[in-house]
Amino acid sequence: MMTRREFINRMLALGLTSTSIAALLEAAACTPQPAAPTQAPPPTGGGKTAQPTPTSGAKAVATSVPAPTIGAPPLTVAPGSTYLAAAHGDDPAEITRRAVKAIGGMERFVQKGQSVIIKPNICVAYHGPEYAATTNPQVVAALVTMCREAGASSVTVMDHPFGGTAEQAYKISQIGDAVKAAGGQMVVMSSIKFKENDIPQGKDIKKWPVFQDALKADVIIDVPIAKHHSLARLTLAGKNLMGLTENRGSLHSNLGERMMDLYTLFRPKLIVVDAYRMLMSNGPTGGNLNDVKLSKTVIASHDIIAADAYATTLFGFPADAISYVKAGAARGIGTADLKSIKIEEITA
Repeated sequence: MMTRREFINRMLALGLTSTSIAALLEAAACTPQPAAPTQAPPPTGGGKTAQPTPTSGAKAVATSVPAPTIGAPPLTVAPGSTYLAAAHGDDPAEITRRAVKAIGGMERFVQKGQSVIIKPNICVAYHGPEYAATTNPQVVAALVTMCREAGASSVTVMDHPFGGTAEQAYKISQIGDAVKAAGGQMVVMSSIKFKENDIPQGKDIKKWPVFQDALKADVIIDVPIAKHHSLARLTLAGKNLMGLTENRGSLHSNLGERMMDLYTLFRPKLIVVDAYRMLMSNGPTGGNLNDVKLSKTVIASHDIIAADAYATTLFGFPADAISYVKAGAARGIGTADLKSIKIEEITA
């Protein structure tokens, strides 16, 4: 039987407002009983999970993706270069810098004079960063600083929370203050800037209301926090793009394909997965520190599928357990075969 808290988390994930949820609870006498989604068993062995080990001398892979109609072409990796980096250490900002440096540095992704949008996960205004429902503010601030150092003309940070206002979420997550101190700008995503847009390479959805400024930016950096999700199993970089859209509840139908359809529209150049703290259960909103695991890891790659595949292993799941990772790999958007790429593990 689903608890009241689980029901509320699920409805929030679908984009319902608190008022709508209250009405549903009243109508159902506050005892909703839909079946809980099947989940893989939690990792064993004293809370430790196996991390992918790069094959010695593994050849870097340059994935082949059709040239997009909208957005920049995908980046490739020269043979022998680091394809994905995972940095581990006590300082979130430092391991973010180390991970990005290992895959070529911010200058590889941001050119002088370019406009940059950083898209963290700031989904709710309920909890501070210690609850691992929102991206670590130090990770976001480090990326803002690196973009400015690379010569970006503007660095804006934004999300479209489903719980609380954007202003509240930016403050409580501590991302707003961190970004301002780093020289970036927080943007509240006005509803008038969401317009239905063609998705030329869409497989399941051909049109969707999306935030128009995200299509105008020279560079999008996708910065999710690695966390449990009651419907999608995990929220990672592939699902984090949902925050650039409206009508998000409908995107959960055939989620894997639809997230990859959105990817073909936005095409983030850099993926940085915040796994410093991970929400292991009761996501996406959390609220219990017992559900948080201190992993002290940041993952960076140009490849959204590889980054999410690596992050998935930290939860003890295979990559194909996550619908959008499986769909993206099948479509050639990226690779989920971690043994085929050069992974650099860094201890800071």
